[in-house]
Amino acid sequence: MTGQATPPELPPGLLQEYLAGMRTELATLAAIAERLAVAKNDRAALQALRRAAHQIHGSAGSFGFMEASRLAAGMEATAKDWADWPDDPEVERAPLARWFVARLAELLGLALPRMPAAVGPPATSPPPRVGTTPRSPAPLAKPAPQAKPAPPAKPRPPAPRAPPGQPSRKPAPPPPAQPAPPPPAKPASPPPAARPQVAPLQVPEVIYVEDDAALAGLLEYGLRAHGYRFAAYRNGREALRELLALDVQGTHPLLLLDVDLPALDGYSIFDALQRERPGTYRVVFTTVHGTEEEQLRGLEAGALDYLVKPMSLRVALEKIKRWVGR
Repeated sequence: MTGQATPPELPPGLLQEYLAGMRTELATLAAIAERLAVAKNDRAALQALRRAAHQIHGSAGSFGFMEASRLAAGMEATAKDWADWPDDPEVERAPLARWFVARLAELLGLALPRMPAAVGPPATSPPPRVGTTPRSPAPLAKPAPQAKPAPPAKPRPPAPRAPPGQPSRKPAPPPPAQPAPPPPAKPASPPPAARPQVAPLQVPEVIYVEDDAALAGLLEYGLRAHGYRFAAYRNGREALRELLALDVQGTHPLLLLDVDLPALDGYSIFDALQRERPGTYRVVFTTVHGTEEEQLRGLEAGALDYLVKPMSLRVALEKIKRWVGR
């Protein structure tokens, strides 16, 4: 490790899960760097680099790696400039991206991933290791064995003759073969009205919308450990749909709303809730952009507060206790 202290509120297992995820993230970043070596104006790679750096900026410090968080913040700003000017001929991007991967691995205490020799796969999946043994081709399917001919039918014994003096009876014709009964049909599902009634769903006290898996896991651990009823969403559009439909039963759940969500950002979700369900949720924005202007923008729009990432789980839980009113 790098000598950085683990936050006392984190169990070792959760920290190990984070580092395991970062091993995969480092491999993804290495693939992005090699894509930029082939085409430095690869717009998809530049956006993937900015997004990855943004998430590491928000999560690394929460797990005790503040230097890694600051490093990622600088890379996020750089990648944003690159994406704004993708065709700048004077900027060599691959060397800096490679250095970022190497330095990040050092700060996290992880082995440097092997750099792929060619253009890696899309940035959404980790690159395959170079030199791995290819899979053997699947064996050819064996021809199905031919069915054996059916044995010849045994001749039927002759019908017994009637005793003398009695009229002979013709043997009754064999009964016609009955078709095999169809398999019993699966019982149809009972209509919704016939299903047993379940207890009404408890309204969550805390709802958080966070696309970073590491931070989402951290929040889940803290809320579960302190006995909160909570719900979580990773996608902005899905979250808005569910928030508009949720029956809060007269309560006002706390909504921790990430600003930088893909597809539908936090401010757009907040505006829609203000129009459709004003006053239903008490909103606290969470983001790595904690400048005075950013915080004022959310507060003036009507948010309860602002939580800046990277966050201390202990501090976040203390604030949540006050916001929920426990």
